[in-house]
Amino acid sequence: MKSDELPQVLLPRKPAATTLFGEEIFMSDKFDFLKAYESALPLHQFLTTHSHKIQAIWSNPATPITADILRLLPHLKLVVTTTTGLDFVDLAECRRRGVSVANAGTVYSEDVADMAVGLLIDVLRNISAANRYVRQRLWPLKGEFPLASKVGGKRVGIVGLGSIGIEVAKRLEAFGCYISYNSRKKKSNVAYTFYSDVSSLVSIGEERRGCQRRTQGYHQRERDGRVKEMVECLMQGEIGGAGLDVFENEPEVPKELFDLDNVVLSPHKAVFTPESLKNVFELAIKNLEAFFSDKPLLSPFIDDSY
Repeated sequence: MKSDELPQVLLPRKPAATTLFGEEIFMSDKFDFLKAYESALPLHQFLTTHSHKIQAIWSNPATPITADILRLLPHLKLVVTTTTGLDFVDLAECRRRGVSVANAGTVYSEDVADMAVGLLIDVLRNISAANRYVRQRLWPLKGEFPLASKVGGKRVGIVGLGSIGIEVAKRLEAFGCYISYNSRKKKSNVAYTFYSDVSSLVSIGEERRGCQRRTQGYHQRERDGRVKEMVECLMQGEIGGAGLDVFENEPEVPKELFDLDNVVLSPHKAVFTPESLKNVFELAIKNLEAFFSDKPLLSPFIDDSY
């Protein structure tokens, strides 16, 4: 099929992955990209001009898929993203219009789990704090660095045992940790102890270890609106430590965290490795190829909230 006869996929912005992997990673004989970023027209005018051609969109948070955008694209049948979260897509409007959505699925799970466990190890063993201690020439001045805590044998509570939580649990099992979890429902395929709510998960931990509140590590993967409360608990010693990769008002970070040696900070990079980026862009291409070949999507978003 000639290039001008192929189905058209709207590409509002040039994907950053082209810098790493080149344009070749986006080539396919099943569809062609309609590159809005190469046009001088404003996006809405571009969409109005080409709406009859566009059957799918490759989107990201920088180009939200709103009800207004969807109304301009009467022939749209698929939205593909390279993210797991879909808060920039009007899912209700997509559902109403019969537009399917495919996201990153589980591509990022292993990398996020690696980061979660890495942060936990860093917090418990004080690796970053010890690194600063040596670099600041404090070892010869102040003597031995304070003792850190062992990772193996710890009781670890995981909130949310989805694809990432499972990968975290698998890694911590290798350290001999005892895993408990809270999730929307009990998982039949794991032997970990299940608690129906987070409070029960925390209270059981406190019963089993009298000093739990002062020795536990905290790893944040999601925005939860409780960062201020967490900062206060860290400063008061009620939480033993925290490894943080996500913040409420990025790139701003609570300044109170900067001077705490029991806190390890990362600039929201858990999912970003060359391997995961290549895999997620290849998945997006395969989703598009499956769609235009009348085959099932590889990573369809299943909305179970209704």
